Parts: sequence; C-alpha cells; structure tokens
Amino acid sequence: MSETLIEALRSPSGYDHPVASVEVHETHISWILLTGDFAYKIKKPLDFGSFLDFSTLAKRRALCEQEVRLNRRLAPNLYVAAVPISGTPGAPRINDPSAPFEYAVKMRQFSNRLLFSHLQASGELSQELIDDLIDQLVDFHERAAPVAADSLLGSAASTASIMTREFELIRERLDDGDDLASLETLANEAFGRLQEVFTARHRDGFVRETHGDIHLGNAVHHEGRALLFDGIEFNDELRWNDVACDLAFLLMDLEARGEEPLARHALNRYLELSGDYGLARVLAYYKLYRALVMAKVAAIRYRQSGDQDEQQLALTECRRYLRLADGYARFRFPYLLIGVGVSGSGKSRFTGEVIRRLGGVRLRSDVERKRLFGFHPQADSWQQGVDIYTPAATQCTYRRLAKLAGLLLESGLPVCIDATCLRRWQRDMLGWEAEGRGLPLLTVSFEADEATLRRRIEKRARRGGDPSEASLAVLERQLASLEPFGDDERRHLIHLDTTADDATETLVSLIQAKVGVLEG
Repeated sequence: MSETLIEALRSPSGYDHPVASVEVHETHISWILLTGDFAYKIKKPLDFGSFLDFSTLAKRRALCEQEVRLNRRLAPNLYVAAVPISGTPGAPRINDPSAPFEYAVKMRQFSNRLLFSHLQASGELSQELIDDLIDQLVDFHERAAPVAADSLLGSAASTASIMTREFELIRERLDDGDDLASLETLANEAFGRLQEVFTARHRDGFVRETHGDIHLGNAVHHEGRALLFDGIEFNDELRWNDVACDLAFLLMDLEARGEEPLARHALNRYLELSGDYGLARVLAYYKLYRALVMAKVAAIRYRQSGDQDEQQLALTECRRYLRLADGYARFRFPYLLIGVGVSGSGKSRFTGEVIRRLGGVRLRSDVERKRLFGFHPQADSWQQGVDIYTPAATQCTYRRLAKLAGLLLESGLPVCIDATCLRRWQRDMLGWEAEGRGLPLLTVSFEADEATLRRRIEKRARRGGDPSEASLAVLERQLASLEPFGDDERRHLIHLDTTADDATETLVSLIQAKVGVLEG
C-alpha cells in the first residue's frame, strides 16, 4: 500500500493547493514529498521495537502530531500541521479528513542549499548564523520541560545503557573489534568517574525535553534566521536528554567537519549566555556518544551496501568517527591563562582569539559580575540603579571566576580569564586553581599606550553591545591601582603589546611555547 500511495502522490492531483511537480526523497524511516511551497513527510509503517514504532495508523497519527508540536518550539513557521490523507492509496487526497487511511507532517518547503551542512561545505557557514543558533538554543533549553524527578530518562543508568547499546550495534557490523574494545574501556572508565555528576545533573533539572538530533543537516538559514528542525519525536529516550548532550551533537558535528574554531566559539557563547559551566564536566563524554552514533550509522551503511566502493567509503567514515570518539575519551591536561590589563588593553579581543585558535573556555569578569546580580550580559547595571562594582562585589566576582576556573580545569578544558586582575590577591586567587592542581599557569599582561586605551574605550562606548561598562573615569582609577608583578609571577609572565600588527600570532606562539615548556 505504501509504495502505491507514494507513487500516486507524484501526481499533483492529490493535493489541495497548486502543484507543478513533485519530487520524492526517501530515508530509512520516511518519505518526503516536495511540492514547491510545501513538503510532506509520511512515516513508513515500521516497527523497530523500543527504538521506533510506526506500525499502526493510530501510532503514525499520534507521532505526526507530536512531531509538529515538538518542532514548533524551535521552528514554528516551518511546521504547518499533521494532515490526514483520505481516498485510496491509488487515488489519495491530502488534507481530506473524511476517511483517513494515512497521515503526513506538512511543512513549508525550503531550499536544501540553505541547510547548514551545505553552507559549511561551500564555506558559507558564518559565525553570525552560529550565534543566532546558539542564542535560540540557550533560550530553548531554558524553556524546555524538565524531566520528572522519578523518571529514568536521562539518568546515569539510562546513559550507561544507551552507550552500551551503541558499542554493541557497531561491534555487530565491524570485522575488527580490538580498537573498539579499547575505546569502550575508556568510555566505561569515564562513566565511572562521572556517574555522580550525571545523577546530580538529573536531580538538578538539566535533563529536559530537548531537540535530540542537533547536527548541521537539521539546521537551515530560513527567512534571515537560523532554524533547527526535525527534532526526535519517536523515541522518548533519545529526546529527554541532558542539555549538554543536545549541545554536544552540534559541537561534535562542527569538529568532525573541520570547523573547530566555530565549535569553540559556539561552546563559549552557550556557556556565557546560559551560565551552565557544569556541563563541561560531561561534555566530552556526550561528544564521544554522539561520535559513536555517527560511527554506527556508517557501520550500518557498510553492511547494507552492495557496492564495494560505497562500502569502503562507509568503513572509512566509521573509523574516522571512532578516532574522533577516541580523542574525546582521553583526558588532556589543560592550562590556565590569566589576562591582566586595564580597560581598552585588548584582553577581550585577544583572549577570544586564543580560545578560537587553541580551544578552551573564556571566563569574563564583566559577564560573571552581572550574572551574580541577576543581570543579562548586555544589561546596563547603572540604569538599574545597582552598584555592582563595590569592593565586596569585586571579591564575589573573583571568587566565582576562581571556582569556575577550577571546575573547567578539572573537566580538561584550558581556561582564559578575561578580567583586569590588577591586584596581586586577584591573580593569586586565580593562579592557585592551576598551581594547586599541578597544571600550567600563564599570565599575560595586555599592554597599550594611554592614547590607544582612551580611543578604544570611546569607540566601544559608541558601538555598544559589549558587557563592559568601563568609562574613561574607570580607566584612570585602574591605571592608578595596577600592582606590579612579583618575581615569582615573572616566571610565567608574557608581556604583549596589543598595538603590534602581529600581536595575535605572537601571543598564540608564545602560549604554545610556554605551555610546552611548563608541561614538560
């Protein structure tokens, strides 16, 4: 019946709107019919047990309706309705409620050329689009329904079970399992270290009804915005995730495509907006899981294809994802970089560039100070009538920066501190987070002449849109309060003239050289 229906729907006569031609695409679980203005997704009558069940009309209708409901959370303009199909398989009428024998998800059609996966392949995926996507994702995660406290969905036990299943599915399809066994051992060791963290995040409400399938093929540039679509509707276990698992798929996909700077930028923007730095503890584990999912998909293609060349391509892809997963499974010893400098010295610009080039997380005092008082990073605290720059507030801010730095370092992520750090006690408090753990510490003094500092502050004030609220009066106070570096600090100190043309390259090279020496 299904094949008859799809063949009949190639004719424009089955639709209740003008259709010039119909293009049919098939996936392993559905058919997609492109009609020009609208696309229709029809679910195949499949039963894959606990993974997916489309076996009855009632189930397909319910899941079509659920797909529309869930995806309208992120793409309300794309998802039109779950529509009935009446008539007969040989002469169907879409959107006819008289006697439905099938249902479809009706969507507004868009150009595949605008998928993020296509934009990335053509070099057109911009940081601005990633920013838009991350901004929406943070808001979506904050609004998404949290899992019930007594639910096993997203629990430590469920996480372990899902990971075990992925390894089993790959093992069944690969001829050589030695490397897979080594990777599974590393994954199990990581789970053992993180089990209590998974439990705490489940208890604290970080497991939510997420999108479940965020990769570049499920994001599109539509009507000037980044839109996520095609979230998982058919499997509760795959949809109710820690928000870190949702983010991890996007980051892994960017990294797998060679877009590491965009992935690093996306992670930092998410953390800065959400304040959920705790997700760093489990992020590598979830990226490992997402890489395994993609390895499994490739392994399935390898076994199902009858073409030798296609088999080889699938096997190569599977092994590439397994190598990526292996990298996520291994702990890397990070370093701490403390930026020191007055307003306008270039700290934010250069620490941002370090993160994009070398990886890690940037902690910004301007952002975390405002967060302590419940303000958005872009808010103007002076207009709120609150003084967030008292000595007590500054102490609280540096304690928060130190606490977050410790958490991130223990998660294996390098940390860049973007704060003035003019006082010795501030630098000591932050530096101990690395030195107390036996990790490399670098201090970078960002320097520029006073005329340049003034010009930069004035330019930033005119431009707006920056968390910093520093003025020329603040600059004067900062210049007067800078405490000199001690002899012990000079062992790990870098002076950087931020007015030099090659300042970025100089800083990156010095960090790489210094960290290499310190680690050795």
